Amino acid sequence: MVKKISFQGFHGAYSDMSCRVVFPGYQTLPCETFEDAFRAVIEDNTDLAMIPVDNTLAGRVADVHHLLPKSGLSIIGENFLKVEHALLGVKGAKISDLQHVHSHIHALPQCRKIIKELGLKPHVHADTAGAAREVAEKGDKAHAAIASTLSAEIYGMDILKADVQDADHNTTRFLILSKEAQVPRFDPDQAYVTSFIFKVRNIPAALYKALGGFSTNGINIVKLESYVDPNFQAAQFYVDVMGHPESRPLQLAMEELGFFAREVTMLGTYPAHDFRHKAHTR
Repeated sequence: MVKKISFQGFHGAYSDMSCRVVFPGYQTLPCETFEDAFRAVIEDNTDLAMIPVDNTLAGRVADVHHLLPKSGLSIIGENFLKVEHALLGVKGAKISDLQHVHSHIHALPQCRKIIKELGLKPHVHADTAGAAREVAEKGDKAHAAIASTLSAEIYGMDILKADVQDADHNTTRFLILSKEAQVPRFDPDQAYVTSFIFKVRNIPAALYKALGGFSTNGINIVKLESYVDPNFQAAQFYVDVMGHPESRPLQLAMEELGFFAREVTMLGTYPAHDFRHKAHTR
């Protein structure tokens, strides 16, 4: 049986590309929303889900802090994908024919230079690949899309210009989600990421005290995001730390966290992607 992986967007989206890079043998399943991508795994329609969470230019992408705890899914991996936008036209179109450009709300400002240079009128879509599909179906040479080269291949479009993004460091981080937790066996020579969510107790300096154990035990916090409940009272935090739950330093840090935090929910432990090491050594 062919394994499947769900993602938000249309075929040809960068999430689809990330799925194909990490799991080339899987069938990718497009979903309209992030919730639908989660539900596909929960209802056993797919084996995994690929969800974007951070982008170096756009910031946070998906509200996984809301979706993950309720879903019961676990993070089993991460992937970093360099985003390389292309200017796509319908078959036979030339750059001189263009008057309009269609793409996602985050992709358009990432390509300001080419849009300004060509004097194109931007149109916002929910998805880069969806924009490409609509332009292809329209068949109007005056309309172009900013999307992936995979979208050009899928929807039969011409690549009028590749690498049209303004910044070369445009990278998206994805989380790989599974119905079953898959905590890898601890190897002291391997780098791991552990993700969890917690709420602080209503006491002075609660966050400072809750995180103190990570400092004293030499645990690197690589992501810390805060959120509030609907009543703007209880603060919730999403955290990624470098470490494995079986390592003594992380065990001690988590124990100290437990004294000052409440409702600690572990989301997963997984091997750190090579991108982290490359970024650190630059």
